[in-house]
Amino acid sequence: MGDVLLKMRNIDKIFPGVKALSNVDFTLRAGEIHSLMGENGAGKSTLIKVLTGVYHRDGGTITLNGKEISPNNPKEAQECGISTVYQEVNLCPNLTVAENIFIGREPKKFGFIDWKQINKRSAELLNSLNIHIDVTKTLDHYSVAIQQMIAIARAVDVDAKILILDEPTSSLDEEETKRLFSIIRQLQKKGMGIIFISHFLEQIYELCSRITILRNGELVGAYDIDKLPQVELIAKMVGKDLDSVKEFDKMGAKSVPSDEVFLEAKNIGCTGKLNNVDLTIHKGEVIGLGGLLGSGRTETAELLFGVNSITKGEIIINGKKVNLKNPIEAMNEKIAFCPEDRKVQGIIGSLSVRENIILALQAKKGMFKYIPYKEQVVFADDCIQLLKIKVSDREQLVSNLSGGNQQKVIIARWLITEPNLLILDEPTRGIDVGTKSEIQKMAVALAKSKGMSVIFISSEMDEMIRTCTKITVIRDRKKVAEIEGDKVTSENIMKAIAGGEV
Repeated sequence: MGDVLLKMRNIDKIFPGVKALSNVDFTLRAGEIHSLMGENGAGKSTLIKVLTGVYHRDGGTITLNGKEISPNNPKEAQECGISTVYQEVNLCPNLTVAENIFIGREPKKFGFIDWKQINKRSAELLNSLNIHIDVTKTLDHYSVAIQQMIAIARAVDVDAKILILDEPTSSLDEEETKRLFSIIRQLQKKGMGIIFISHFLEQIYELCSRITILRNGELVGAYDIDKLPQVELIAKMVGKDLDSVKEFDKMGAKSVPSDEVFLEAKNIGCTGKLNNVDLTIHKGEVIGLGGLLGSGRTETAELLFGVNSITKGEIIINGKKVNLKNPIEAMNEKIAFCPEDRKVQGIIGSLSVRENIILALQAKKGMFKYIPYKEQVVFADDCIQLLKIKVSDREQLVSNLSGGNQQKVIIARWLITEPNLLILDEPTRGIDVGTKSEIQKMAVALAKSKGMSVIFISSEMDEMIRTCTKITVIRDRKKVAEIEGDKVTSENIMKAIAGGEV
């Protein structure tokens, strides 16, 4: 690692009714990969937004290469040499790869955009990062993983000194993650300072050399990663002692399914999306859908919720064949669905926490049966208390909550519809260790105490094993195995995914 590149000292940020950052320090060196960690709501995103000019700081100083800076917006931050690649790739899918890399700074020749130069320089830039693709194709031709790398390439080409990666691996599989890490290490060797934000502890310990931890908007400390065991890291993040953290992740007994079947899916499929999936879901059962990204897990969930109509097979609920043509019909059958992408398919950022919570119930009742405001308040307040949603009040915009609290709002929305089947698609992606554990325990508790059936979909095998009594493994859009009881182990799930016998 080289000299100090960035110093943030005594940073304060105040929102109405809450001090989001209080006297926070952060230091980044050249050629360093530094993780910024903390639970949801700890202040990580706020600190990054202060650094990149999205928010104006209320106190403190920012120094880059010994010179004080005060970016007023992301463009000014970029001009200072600070680039950010967000979890949701913020590029234009209808433009070519080359256009995305040079958008807003196109080279010109005789007063016209020099397309030949744009395409040539884009290809050279991507080749230097070992990415070999056709830069004249539109961005939507490529996977999320490639889009992430294109976003990084653009950040590199604007002469960035600091690269901020916000949950860059949350939508990537293992091989794609390795490729991304290879690119990050290339940039590190060139002396770039990299801020890596992730909730995957194993990735942080593999990639980073230092960690700065925030809690409740305050600095806990900065640590060399080789001197901070994972259990100590979690203790510092959640503000508990080591002994309580060691007990933190113990789920207790799993749910015991009833003999009574709630839903049967027999050889269901949808042209171009899914083939031949069988499911039997008992009351009081937490069933997992296992498989790699793109295997058909989400497509299965969407068929069960009427997002897409089945073109083969049948669905039977409580012994009766049903035809779920749309989500309202699924809701009328007491099915609820928390989607994978909470930003796009889940929350409505311009509405309050209260309005987001009552949304599904209002849709189910219909536009002419308006839920009285007093009832909405009771629903919202009960859910905020039950799920421990951190809000300033129920009327706070949901877009201003942390990712974990937004996820809790979506779960609350569906719980007030009193479902018999709750589908949770990647409910813990991109949220902190403490909230992950709460959501896992909640899924098991709903099955135990309410007799609810739960489908739990996750890319993290450990939480599937802790939470589910049965796992249906899907590969290449087909069901390939069903594992239950004592056979629910990571070894057996991996065997099934790889096509072996369990």
